[in-house]
Amino acid sequence: MKNNNIKWGIIGLGKIAHKFATDLASTENVTLVAVASRSQQNAEEFAEKYQVKKAFNSYIDLAKDQTIDAVYIATPHSFHKEHTILCLQNKKAVLCEKPFAMNLREVEEMIAIAKHNNVLLMEALWTFFLPHFRYVLDIVKNKKFGNLKNLEADFGFYTPYNTESRLFKKEVGGGSLLDIGIYPIFAALSTLGKPKKIESAATFFKNGVDSSCSVVFDYGSAKAHLKSTLLEETPTEAVFTFEDAILKLNTRFHETPSVTIYKNDKEEILDFKYKTIGYSFEAEHFSQLIREEKKESNIMTFEFSKDLIATLDQVREIIGLEY
Repeated sequence: MKNNNIKWGIIGLGKIAHKFATDLASTENVTLVAVASRSQQNAEEFAEKYQVKKAFNSYIDLAKDQTIDAVYIATPHSFHKEHTILCLQNKKAVLCEKPFAMNLREVEEMIAIAKHNNVLLMEALWTFFLPHFRYVLDIVKNKKFGNLKNLEADFGFYTPYNTESRLFKKEVGGGSLLDIGIYPIFAALSTLGKPKKIESAATFFKNGVDSSCSVVFDYGSAKAHLKSTLLEETPTEAVFTFEDAILKLNTRFHETPSVTIYKNDKEEILDFKYKTIGYSFEAEHFSQLIREEKKESNIMTFEFSKDLIATLDQVREIIGLEY
């Protein structure tokens, strides 16, 4: 089973699907065999670009295709549950882009259906699998620099307000929190765990979509200060303050290969220099889970995905954001 070629399909062919397809092409023992879009033309153009044999204008047709082992779901947030369940019910292993779904209730339903059908399911939060972030997790776990006392993480960019863009559509989960705020919150949950107390404040566009969101997680012995915004460019860094050192994930911290360590008035820069965009790491992990006939990831566990979406639900409740 170890080297079995895993045959992939992709549902939803937007920007992130292009990145994922690019990395699949450089990943060993996997093949992208089918793609699906609501538009036949879009599906065919995508398929031609990545030399994919099958192009569907129906998600159902892709889900029913017997040649496919795994499906990557890259549709807008509000469709994740529907498309995940469609594939699970057709016995396809599902790697669903973050956020897993719109709320905890939807995520629990997806997990229950995966278990009922005895099929692998995982949330695709690629940062969890990147070498630089695995390094940070190891530092925290082994207390190499003592206890983690503080985290500051932000993710922000400016984009003109446009209600035609998915990013600004409330009905599909648009806004800063679910789209990019998930990364700072993920950074805190994966290193410090669930907080004892959450404080949050937000600003909103005129259509009710959150334009920015600031969050403080209080752990008693540590704090995490987190921010997401669509109103301005921010450093988009994650700074971990330990008892004996400061570790910074440099700009675009969720994907950077560069980590800076400040200790004893000295600065050291580590460059992990991965050769792909970075989606290859989660694709390799997921493909290996299929080969080993696993039904849940040991890294991106169901429990972690539930904690993540439950925390996002809590923040939304505090700031008064409803979809």
